[in-house]
Amino acid sequence: MSKLLYIEVSPRKDRSASIEVAQFFLEAYQDGSTDNQVEVLDLWDLNLPEFNGDTINAKYRVMHGEVPNPEEIAAWKTITKFAEQFKTADHYLISTPMWNFSIPYKLKHYIDIISQPGLTWSFTPEEGYQGLVTGKSATLILARGGEYTSSAEVGAMDFQRPYLEMILGFIGIKDIKTILIEPTLIDVETKEKSIAAGKKQAISYAKK
Repeated sequence: MSKLLYIEVSPRKDRSASIEVAQFFLEAYQDGSTDNQVEVLDLWDLNLPEFNGDTINAKYRVMHGEVPNPEEIAAWKTITKFAEQFKTADHYLISTPMWNFSIPYKLKHYIDIISQPGLTWSFTPEEGYQGLVTGKSATLILARGGEYTSSAEVGAMDFQRPYLEMILGFIGIKDIKTILIEPTLIDVETKEKSIAAGKKQAISYAKK
């Protein structure tokens, strides 16, 4: 059995280009095998814990090999629950819009929760940083209002794709495919062509 964790980020739902393309990916993935399982995380319906003082103190105690106090232990257990849920998947699908040249705060919040020492990455002076989420793959479906691949000057403002590809690679996911839906803030015909091209890519990637 193969498990896919689908992380849905856009709050626009049926008006979202990234979600529209993601649905084609999911259908193709589930058509590929009756054993394929999908778990959906809608970040707007998820009660994400605050990364507060107890949590960050617990993080540093873990990094330094110290024993957290009871409040920190409780906070760290909540973080561990989210990270362990994330690691149960074999494949990941993230569909997200670009907000202010980067990612929505809900997705950054989720990443800040699961990207933790001893859970999704480790560090030693001898080996440096090592990702712990290995042997898995991810597909990113990224909707963007502008055409950030049009030139180096415009591409320099893209903090969506580079960050997501970097952080996934940092925690150990090396097989990353990215589908760009761009531009979306333009005439309807051009936008629909971008979405149609994204759907074609999504089906192709899902079948693999």
